[in-house]
Amino acid sequence: MIQNAIRAARLDLDFYNTIEKDEQFTGQAGLIVAITSLITGLGTAFAAKGFIWPFIVATIGGLVAWVVWSVLTAWIGTTFFEGQTDVGEMLRVLGFAQAPLVLAIIPWFGIVVGSIWALIASVVAVREGQDFTTGKAIGTVGVGWIAYLVIKGIWTFIF
Repeated sequence: MIQNAIRAARLDLDFYNTIEKDEQFTGQAGLIVAITSLITGLGTAFAAKGFIWPFIVATIGGLVAWVVWSVLTAWIGTTFFEGQTDVGEMLRVLGFAQAPLVLAIIPWFGIVVGSIWALIASVVAVREGQDFTTGKAIGTVGVGWIAYLVIKGIWTFIF
């Protein structure tokens, strides 16, 4: 699994094309999201005043956001950009695209760098998962990312 996460972080196109169709990678993608959510939760907790609550909110929020974002990118890409995918494919490719978020253990710097890297990996993941152009992937990820941030912001505000 670590090698797969490294391949995803390296933006390995062959890897993204492999996991797109292979349902056996769904569990690994979920585990990567769980691990990066825990790490993000730790980074958030260290940067925040207080530990337990920011950790819990960031951890659960990361898992919820992954599922919501996968559903959104599947819908946006197929509805508006003529992509060809399903939610399972988006769960896999976007789950692995979050591998760079392991850097979030470093407060502030790691969260920013990891998030930017994961966003770039997400464009590659969506492009390969939807089987369309980079421009359409940027459009899909851009719209999906805005919705993701809104949902995550609401989640954080509520909790």
